[in-house]
Amino acid sequence: MSAVLRPAADLREQVAAGREALRQAYLAQPEPRQMLHRHAQLIDRTVKAVWAQIEPASSAALVATGGYGRSELYPYSDIDLLVLLPAEPSPAERERIERLIGTFWDIGLEIGHSVRTVQACVETAAADITIQTTLLEARFLAGSRRLFLGLQAALEESLDPVAFLKAKTLEQEQRHAKHQDSPYSLEPNLKEAPGGLRDLQTIQWIARASGMGRSWNDLVGHGLLERHEARQLARTEAAFQDLRIRLHYLAGRREDRVVFDFQNALATQFGDLDSAERRASEAMMQRYYRAAKTVTQLNTILLQNLRARLIPQPDLPPRELNERWRIRGELLEAAEEGLFEQQPSAILESFLLMMQHPELRGMTAPTLRALWRARRRIDSRFRRDPAARLLFLHILQQPRGIVHEFRRMNQYGILGRYLPEFGAIVGQMQHDLFHVYTVDQHILMVLRNVRRFSMTEFAHEFPLCSELMSGFERRWLLYVAALYHDIAKGRGGDHSDLGAADVRAFAKRHGLSKEDEDLAAFLVENHLAMSSVAQKQDVHDPDVVKAFAERVRDERRLVALYLLTVADVRGTSPKVWNGWKAKLLEDLFRATRRVLTGQPLARDAALAEKQAEATRLLGLYNLSDQVKDRLWAQLDTAYFLRHDAQEIAWQTRNLHYRVDADKPVVKARLAPFGEGLQAMIYTKDRAALFARICGYFERAGFNIVEAKVHTTRHGYALDTFVVMGQGRDAHYQDRIAMIEAELPGELQSEAPLGPPLGGRLSRRVRHFPISPVVDVRPDERGAFQVLSIVASDRPGLLYGVARTLARYQINLQTARVNTLGDRVEDVFLVSGEALANSKTVLQLEQELLKELQI
Repeated sequence: MSAVLRPAADLREQVAAGREALRQAYLAQPEPRQMLHRHAQLIDRTVKAVWAQIEPASSAALVATGGYGRSELYPYSDIDLLVLLPAEPSPAERERIERLIGTFWDIGLEIGHSVRTVQACVETAAADITIQTTLLEARFLAGSRRLFLGLQAALEESLDPVAFLKAKTLEQEQRHAKHQDSPYSLEPNLKEAPGGLRDLQTIQWIARASGMGRSWNDLVGHGLLERHEARQLARTEAAFQDLRIRLHYLAGRREDRVVFDFQNALATQFGDLDSAERRASEAMMQRYYRAAKTVTQLNTILLQNLRARLIPQPDLPPRELNERWRIRGELLEAAEEGLFEQQPSAILESFLLMMQHPELRGMTAPTLRALWRARRRIDSRFRRDPAARLLFLHILQQPRGIVHEFRRMNQYGILGRYLPEFGAIVGQMQHDLFHVYTVDQHILMVLRNVRRFSMTEFAHEFPLCSELMSGFERRWLLYVAALYHDIAKGRGGDHSDLGAADVRAFAKRHGLSKEDEDLAAFLVENHLAMSSVAQKQDVHDPDVVKAFAERVRDERRLVALYLLTVADVRGTSPKVWNGWKAKLLEDLFRATRRVLTGQPLARDAALAEKQAEATRLLGLYNLSDQVKDRLWAQLDTAYFLRHDAQEIAWQTRNLHYRVDADKPVVKARLAPFGEGLQAMIYTKDRAALFARICGYFERAGFNIVEAKVHTTRHGYALDTFVVMGQGRDAHYQDRIAMIEAELPGELQSEAPLGPPLGGRLSRRVRHFPISPVVDVRPDERGAFQVLSIVASDRPGLLYGVARTLARYQINLQTARVNTLGDRVEDVFLVSGEALANSKTVLQLEQELLKELQI
C-alpha cells in the first residue's frame, strides 16, 4: 500500500506546483487558450502516470470528456474522465478501478468520472443529451486506442444531427429560462447565462454533430458565418475565457458567476478606473453585457441558419405582403436580398410587420442575417428620415407585440442605434441597492408592466390600473415615458431633468403635439414624485394631498403618473413591490383625484366621513354607537388623519373596554392589504418604547415596513406596525399568537436595551454600500423636527436608530419606514429638548451616521 501512496504524494506536489506555475505565468501574460490547453496537458501527464501504475482493466481505455476532452481545462473545473471497458468489469477489475479513482482524489484532482462499456455509452447518450454532448468531445488518453476508436464509430453511427439540433435548442431554451432569458443579471453566470460561453459552445456542438467543422472558421467555409463575424466570436470567446480564468483564481475555487465580491478586483486587473459618473466595475460589466448581447444575437442567427440547413422547409410559394415583403411559411422574408441596403427604413418596417401579422413567428434566416448586417445603416441621416420616424411612431401605437418587438430591437442593436440616448445605457449597471436589472432591461421591464395594464387577460393583477388604462387616450404616450424615464442614468446631474429634455427632443423630432410633448416630459421629470410622496409623507393628510394635486394639475396627468409609478416600482426588483406600497400609492391616487375633480373634502368633513365609516364597521360587530366615545375622546385629529376607517374600527373594537388598561394590549392580524402582519400596541407611554418594539421585531425575525406612532391625550402610546417575515415561507397566521403573547412582556421589561443582533449583509451592500445620509430640520409648521435617513439596509438597522434616539430622549410622533431592495429611506417626525440645542443635534447626527455606517 505504501508503494502507491508515496507516488501519489509526489504527484500531488507536482500537480500543485504545475498549477501554481500556470497561475503566475497567466497573470504575468494572460493567454487564455494557451493556459487552458497547458492545464489540460498537465493533467494528461498526471492521469496517464496513475493509469500506467494501476492498470485497472485489460483492454480498457481512459478517455477525457467534456471541457477536459476538448483540452479546455479551467483552474478549478472538474476533470471529466470515462473509464471505457470492453465488457462489464470483474470484481478484481472493479476494485482496481475504485483504487484508480481514489488515487486521483488523493492527488488533488476533482474528478467527475463514469465507468461504462461502449454499448452502455451509446445507450446512455441516446437517452441523455448532456451525456451525448460530453461524449462528442471524447479524447483518448491511455489504454486501448482500438476500444476508443470503436466508441467513436458507434457514437457517430447513432448520432442524428436533426434530433441533436432540436435537443440542444430545447436545452438552451430551458437554460435561458433559469436565468430569466436575460444576460443582464447584475451577477451573471458567464458560463450558463444567455450570451455566455455555453451559447457559443452550443453552436459549435451542433456544427460538429452535423459535420460542419469544429471551429468558427469552419462555419465560414460552410457559409454560416462571415469572416469578420468569426473573428468577432473568437475574440469574444477568448475574452470570456479570460474572465472565467481570472474568476477562478480570485475565488480560489470553481466560480462562474461574476459576483459583486470580485467585480472590483476584476475591474482593477483590466485597468478600469472609477470616474465621477460611474465605478470602474460598472465600465467593466458594461463591456461584458455588450459582448454577451452580441453572442445572443449571433447565437440566434446561427441557430436559425443551422435549422434551415438541417431541416429545410418545403419550397412553398411565398405570400406577398407588399412590394418589399412576403411571408414564407410562418416567417417574414425580404423580397430582395439587398432590401435593407437599398431602403434602410425597411429595418423598422420589419418589426412593424411582425406586430401587425400575429401568424409570423420570426424572420427567415437570410432576412435575419441581412438585418443584423444592416444595423449600422441606422445613422443620423436615417434618424432624420420622415419615413423612419413615422414607422417608429406606428410601432409604438400598435395594439399588440410592443414588448416582444422592443426587446427584439434591443437584442439586435436596432433600438440603441435609432435612439442613441438609449444605446448609451445598454448594459449599464445600477448600484442603488434596489434595482436588480441593468438600465436598459429595467426600462423594458417597465414598458412591459405598462403594456400589461392594457391586456384584459392580466386585469386581475392590478384591476385599478387596468380600468384606468382602458379609458386612457393615446396610451402609447405612456410607452414613450417608460422608454425615457431612466434614459439619462449615469450622465451626472438629475436624470429626471435630463430625461425630460431628451423626451421633449424626441417629441419634436416625431411631430407630437404640444399637449402630448408636455405630458411625456411631465411624466419623465416627475416619475419619482408619486412614490416619494406616498412613502415619505402622510397620504391621509389633506395638506399633503393638496400640495401633490397642485404639482400634478389635472386628472389625465395623475392617471398617467400613477400608471407609470406602479409599473416603475414593480420593474425595479421583485423584492421592492409589496401590498403595502400598492395601498399607499392607491390611497394617494384616490385622494388626489378627488381634489382634481372638484370633490375635495375639507379637513373637518374628511374626519367626519372617516369616523362615520368606522362607526358603521363597528355596528357590523353588534357594537353600539356609544362604545367608541370613551376611546375617541382621548384621540386627537392627527390620529384620525393618519389611520383609515378600517384601522380605526379594528383598534376601537379591541380597546373600547380597556381605555385605562394597566397592562399592555397587543393585537395582531393579517395585514389588510394581503401581505405581512399588522400589530397594534397600546400601553402607557414610557421612555425607549419605540426602541423596545423594534428590538422585539428584530429578534423575532421581522422587517418593519411601516410604523404609526401616536400618543393619546391621557399619556398612552397607540402604535401600529406593519411587519413582514424574512423569506417567502413566513407563516404569518401562526405567528400572530406568538406576537400577542411575547411582546407585552417586552414592553414591561426594565432591562437595559441590548445591542442589535445584526446579521449577514447582502453581497450588494458589502461591495456597493451607499454613503449614509442623516438630516434633521424643522417641519413646515415648526412644531416638530423631521429626521430623514438614507442608508444601506441591514439586519437590526432600525433598532440601532431607535436606541440612539432613546439615548437622546427623542420622542417619536410618526415613523415612515421605507425599504427599497437593499436601500433604506426612513422619515421620522420627532420632538425632544435635545433638538433645541444645535450642538446636541450635531452630535445626534454624528452618532446616527456612525450607527448607519457599514
